Amino acid sequence: MNIQLNRETLLKPLTSVTSIVEKRHTLPILSNLLLEIKQNKIHLTATDLEMQISLSIDSSKNNDFSTTISAKKLLDICRSLPDGSEMSLNTSDSRVTLKAGNSRFSLQTLPAADYPVMTKTQSHATVINIEQRQLKNLLKQVEFAMGQQDIRYYLNGLLFEVNANRLNLVGTDGHRLSFTSTEVKQYYEKQEVILPRKTVIELIKLLNDTDEQVHIEITSNQVNFSFDNIKLISKVIDGKFPDYNRVIPIGHQNTFTIDRLKILLAMQRASILSNEKYRGIRTVLSNQNLKLISTNSDQEEAEEKLEINYNGDNLDVGFNVTYLIDILNNTDSEEITFSFADANSSCLITLPNNSDYKYVVMPMRI
Repeated sequence: MNIQLNRETLLKPLTSVTSIVEKRHTLPILSNLLLEIKQNKIHLTATDLEMQISLSIDSSKNNDFSTTISAKKLLDICRSLPDGSEMSLNTSDSRVTLKAGNSRFSLQTLPAADYPVMTKTQSHATVINIEQRQLKNLLKQVEFAMGQQDIRYYLNGLLFEVNANRLNLVGTDGHRLSFTSTEVKQYYEKQEVILPRKTVIELIKLLNDTDEQVHIEITSNQVNFSFDNIKLISKVIDGKFPDYNRVIPIGHQNTFTIDRLKILLAMQRASILSNEKYRGIRTVLSNQNLKLISTNSDQEEAEEKLEINYNGDNLDVGFNVTYLIDILNNTDSEEITFSFADANSSCLITLPNNSDYKYVVMPMRI
């Protein structure tokens, strides 16, 4: 078998699929990519048994063929070759020889028949079509609030819920919660799954800022995404996600709206002298005035004073400043609204004239 390819044709798809390959795995074949030629297309597949990414590249006329090859080594070789290099891949027995200009590499292969390909479940699927740009933005609005290696494993992912004519995405680590929602064209019976953290991160990388559609199929134990020449299959986290409607507060009376960049820069300055471990900041509200105060174990203190349009109750509430900075960094709205009930209640952060986005931060004692 001989494949002729341009370096650039292979590099981008190779980078996309290789990102999920585990560096060290108990199954050596999972360090490899499945390389297949079918019907004049080259198919590249990588899996970690929880998720699988497949990509297809148009190819000149080639005989059908399949093998598996080290993902990292193939990617490193492609990256190291000069731009515009023409490559040829030849296979014989259990090796692939890759040639480009005066460079020659001989790589070991493992049988394609041993590769653990994930297949689509055949059970009934809920089907959604949404623009790539729209899905990417929704994911970015909530992914930073997901848990990381939490023992409550169902928090290490995003709730992906279709209900009536809405698609709702929710992330929470137990200290904060982000919620975003969009209208979809069809009407659905309620169905929810928890997408694993790794799947969410990969989708954000792979989706493009275009109007092209993503075709999504949701079943009880799997979600499939198809867009461009990419197919991503992901298992879902088996667990019950917390009822986010009970966490999102209603009726917080003490509110103010402020320029997002202004308060972001003030919080970043105040955070410099916050306790490195607890990252606490006091938000002190009084008439037309907001103070952001941080202290640390060295008795150092930072204070930022901002004039705001506020005439609610006097409040002094502590928060983890990292959580507040995360939300301010992950939205591009010019203004942002903060709502409080009292010093012991959560803070609700929303965007003016946008009821589809809500962010909740629990208070902390300082």
